[in-house]
Amino acid sequence: MIQFLNKFETYIVGALVGMMALVILISTLELGWIIIKDFLAPPRFLLEIADLLEIFGFFMLVLIGIELLESIKAYLKDHVIHIEIVLEVALIAIARKVIILDIEKYDGLTLVGTAGLILAVAVAFYAVKTKVLPKSS
Repeated sequence: MIQFLNKFETYIVGALVGMMALVILISTLELGWIIIKDFLAPPRFLLEIADLLEIFGFFMLVLIGIELLESIKAYLKDHVIHIEIVLEVALIAIARKVIILDIEKYDGLTLVGTAGLILAVAVAFYAVKTKVLPKSS
């Protein structure tokens, strides 16, 4: 039974890797299309702030996908979830949120909470990198 579950898990993780690779490829093509479309729209070769935020946000989204793929690959290889990779994904996701954040839409407490979240994940990442916390769980 354990052998069956191990094979099943391997197939599921393999399917996840394939689907994640497909999503990353499609997202990268979509990002390229957004950049070309924005460059060719009048005024040509000039991007407005909203266009830049959209491009940067999408770029960070592709990076999150790549880091998630790395996490899945590491799990497939070691059968262990690597905390360092999970924290990297979290940092990139938070950075993406901060990049596209419209400060005027949120109150001060939400911004303080976001800053606290950034600090907590950064401290955890630093602790793992400096071996204060173990790298795998």
